[in-house]
Amino acid sequence: MGESVTADHVAVDIESIAIDGKEHLVMTGSGPVSVAIFGDQDKPALITYPDLALNYLSCFEGFFSCPEALKLLLPNFCIYHICPPGHELGAHAIKPDAPQLSVDDLADQIVEILDYLGLGVVMCMGVTAGAYVLTLFAMKYRERVLGLILVSPLCRAPSWTEWFYYKVMSNLLYFYGMCSVLKEMLLKRYFSQEIRDISHVPEFDIVRSTRNLLDEKQSLHVMRFIEALNRRVDISEGLSKLQCRTLLFVGEDSPFHSEALHMTSKLDKRYAALVEVRACGSMVTVEQPHAMLGPIEYFLMGFGFYKQPPMSVSPRSPLSPSCISPELLSPESMGLKLKPIKTRMSLER
Repeated sequence: MGESVTADHVAVDIESIAIDGKEHLVMTGSGPVSVAIFGDQDKPALITYPDLALNYLSCFEGFFSCPEALKLLLPNFCIYHICPPGHELGAHAIKPDAPQLSVDDLADQIVEILDYLGLGVVMCMGVTAGAYVLTLFAMKYRERVLGLILVSPLCRAPSWTEWFYYKVMSNLLYFYGMCSVLKEMLLKRYFSQEIRDISHVPEFDIVRSTRNLLDEKQSLHVMRFIEALNRRVDISEGLSKLQCRTLLFVGEDSPFHSEALHMTSKLDKRYAALVEVRACGSMVTVEQPHAMLGPIEYFLMGFGFYKQPPMSVSPRSPLSPSCISPELLSPESMGLKLKPIKTRMSLER
């Protein structure tokens, strides 16, 4: 079924895909895309899509390395980390005359990947640019999306400021590559000022490790993703028709905080909730991953997914969730602000 991987053609033998997280290249109509697979492929699928200039290691490892996240997700899902073209480690150089992809092309690549892997309906998790691509995918292929988990999402066309910002980034990449100035611009996009200020402390090495991973990126691949983002359209008006359940996270210090508030206002409030994380930038998945665990657990309960208990617990036991005071499960008790303010999100369709 599969073919050997060469520089000219890339394919995947489905029967040979491992569950150890190795990356595989899937050929789509617009080029090869890297997919890293973790878990039992007989389980429902959760796909992820990272932000600009990142891959699944730099964007999601902080969240998925949390033991509580693994206890919640791996018993319920097989995780498919999809990278933007050329954003995987060790990506091949791209020809300068290769066709420029749009965000619509990136969304279409996802459905091609799902079809190739034999996946039907999927849960989605994306960060900023990746959240836009997955939202667009959900709008175009509603029957393929079970739910959306979006972190610091985008939904509007670039403002003049953002457009100019991307143009500066593109010029820096073109003339200087992944230079120190560009890396600082990207780090401001990802992290809060507090984390960037204490990045010299060994215990807070997430900024340092992200900076090192940015060195591995090929400039042309990042430029092409920037150009696709700079040509994105406003999808705000279509959000009210997006009836899949949606959970949004945003750091209060994120440059995309107002964008997340706007997106929440456009979504059907019966199916959506926003969690604002204090003292956090855009990449909540890395900066404060534990803040995501409680809201995601309750979000997934609405679909019938539950964290495996460490031991058998009697329904009458004081350890049973039904016996825990709702006040202890409130967003405020977890250091979060939930909009609309509710201790429990209504997930009835």
